[in-house]
Amino acid sequence: MLLAIDSATPACSAALIDGGTVLAERHDVVGRGHAERLLPMIAELLGGATPHAIVVDCGPGSFTGVRVGLAAAHGLAIGWGVSVAGYSSMAAVAAASGAEAVAVALEAGHGELFVQSFGGDPIAPLDALRSLAPHAAAAEVGTDLVVGSAAEALVVARGYGEWRHALPRAADVRLLPEALRLLPARPLYGRGPDARPMS
Repeated sequence: MLLAIDSATPACSAALIDGGTVLAERHDVVGRGHAERLLPMIAELLGGATPHAIVVDCGPGSFTGVRVGLAAAHGLAIGWGVSVAGYSSMAAVAAASGAEAVAVALEAGHGELFVQSFGGDPIAPLDALRSLAPHAAAAEVGTDLVVGSAAEALVVARGYGEWRHALPRAADVRLLPEALRLLPARPLYGRGPDARPMS
């Protein structure tokens, strides 16, 4: 039994997965307050059971949300003596789309979008994760279908294509190829830090 944790974006979710089957899940779009919501959600979901492994969304997403999920995953893994691995929020959204060619666009803050393209069966990244202004993303992303929290903004900036709003969901980890859910469980911020050292 695998515990999947996702708090990297405005969504906060957890799921228990056995192979390709979702045994139970909780999913809320909370915006903020992941730190207060996540552990009670996991406790409610488990009902005293102990998973055999944990997988956690490493980002990109909000700085705080990414850190909350990773801290919870590492702490629980130590307490239970189980393994912990990571996955990308971009890959999770792409896999959930069910499309063989898709671009993911998530809100990155500061007026930018996280963008990455995926394709194939099983789904795999076709390019690197980038954080770009909408006009720059529009110039780089050619896939007709765009999914994610910033999909509409990218399609509007580009002037063509289909968009679908989506956020990562822990239960969708079951759709990821194994290679995409075995990343190191450490932050995937998608861009450099906002703070700059004093000169």
